[in-house]
Amino acid sequence: MMRFTYDLHNHSCLSPCADNDNTPNNIAGMAYLSGIKIVALTDHNTAKNCPAFFEAAKRYGIIPVAGLELTTSEDIHLVCLFEELDSALKFDEYLQKRRVLIKNRTDIFGDQLIINSEDEVIGHDEYLLSNATTISYDEAPKLVCEFGGVCYPAHIDRDANGVIAILGTLPESPDFCCVEIHSKDKIPEFKEKYDLSDKLIIISSDSHYLTDINEPDNFLELDADPDSPEEVRRELFKLINKI
Repeated sequence: MMRFTYDLHNHSCLSPCADNDNTPNNIAGMAYLSGIKIVALTDHNTAKNCPAFFEAAKRYGIIPVAGLELTTSEDIHLVCLFEELDSALKFDEYLQKRRVLIKNRTDIFGDQLIINSEDEVIGHDEYLLSNATTISYDEAPKLVCEFGGVCYPAHIDRDANGVIAILGTLPESPDFCCVEIHSKDKIPEFKEKYDLSDKLIIISSDSHYLTDINEPDNFLELDADPDSPEEVRRELFKLINKI
């Protein structure tokens, strides 16, 4: 078993309110400089910058994970991760049919830029990405699984878009294998208040700026060759799914 530092919740310049300097290439570079080995790109309701992130990650020697942060119909955020890039892009294609299309206000929310791995702008999303979709909290786990992914509640310790803040509790159903906590020092409190004994607790940054990316303080133990991204992702998903 080896220890792999990680940050599984990061936003690029495609996400509203994320800094335009948060290009896929810059995120990969900052993760490398910070000593983070496994990094997921999880833009709001889209995976369109994941291909560029995978290319940049290969240059820096970090292990990329394709994903997105889904906003459910209840306005709850779920981290969705996919073992294969192609699976994430297929879910992205499906998700566009479940979005509620509202024109983006770039003066308020930012430009929502689609970038290639060389930091060149190749497009943008004209509709606001962060608003609620028509996918419910209950529907999401099975739906994401059908596309070869896994999802779990994001930042349950936060008021904004956290499941506990919105529903008042962490429901028994759906029974997620993981939960994300943003502030490590809140773990004892949330373990006491909510039954997290059977769940993997993931600590991620939810970065919208390069300086937000985690320090190498958190790790997962995986039986994988660090030089094989495919093997690391396979073992990561075994752990997340508790196979």
